[in-house]
Amino acid sequence: MQLGLIGLGKMGGNMRDRMKAAGIDVIGYDTNPELSDVKDLKELVSKLEPPRNVWVMVPAGKVTQSVIDELGGLLDKGDLVIDGGNSKFTDDAKHEKELAEKGIEFADCGVSGGVWGKENGYALMAGGSNANIERLMPVFDALRPEGPRDESFCHAGDVGAGHYVKMVHNGIEYGMMQAYAEGYELLEAKEIVKDVPAAFKAWTRGTVVRSWLQELVAAALDKDPGLTQIEGFVNDSGEGRWTVQEAVEYGVPMPVISASLFQRFFSRQGTDSPAMKAVAAMRNEFGGHAVTKKGEKGVVTDH
Repeated sequence: MQLGLIGLGKMGGNMRDRMKAAGIDVIGYDTNPELSDVKDLKELVSKLEPPRNVWVMVPAGKVTQSVIDELGGLLDKGDLVIDGGNSKFTDDAKHEKELAEKGIEFADCGVSGGVWGKENGYALMAGGSNANIERLMPVFDALRPEGPRDESFCHAGDVGAGHYVKMVHNGIEYGMMQAYAEGYELLEAKEIVKDVPAAFKAWTRGTVVRSWLQELVAAALDKDPGLTQIEGFVNDSGEGRWTVQEAVEYGVPMPVISASLFQRFFSRQGTDSPAMKAVAAMRNEFGGHAVTKKGEKGVVTDH
């Protein structure tokens, strides 16, 4: 199978390597010429045999829209575009309509796995028609971990459903991270507890609170036991916001996820709490998200 992949950053580059290892012929494009297989999108499309499959893995919003617009002028009827970035689900319907006017198919896919996905595989949440999802199944199977497909992949529903499920996934992630972070801060505050890193490491087997996120806290504490090199300044990807907005729209009580989102906002007001240092450390561990180092001034990123 052949696939065009646009965006070869922290996740896209690792995804290309994993797919190539599985025998998929991946032709990648990135604005960084050192990473790219082709000089531009026109050359990328020319090297793909129709009907073409093109996976877009770039930042959500204006960048994704720009790529979709350009592909709309280059691809042919029957080609398929899949947005695997962190786009808002409402953008998917717009992109589907824009491409459908030119006979180009569209699907979306939420991707979880961070910088560890190349080795461990990615969890995938897809939205689109049955035919388009089946068409891309060799790609999904190459990216996901070994084992039963339904434990790491779902066809969530129509176009937009994949990104919606990923949005809720990230909202849950916010709440889980905040709980671990608050536990870390309380342990740090208690005088009789002398080894907080040991406590988190001891929770990695047997306990009911063990998880990959908890393991990442332990890993971060192993590198920097007091998280002394990190400021408690935490950005958000935007998906937590969208999750809370949807909860308001549908009247779904969401106190934990909402509170965890507001704590991130609060962290940007110079509080530098131990809990938010732990959240920042977790984001860096699983996703390679930049941390604000001690003494630096945090900068809020776009969402």
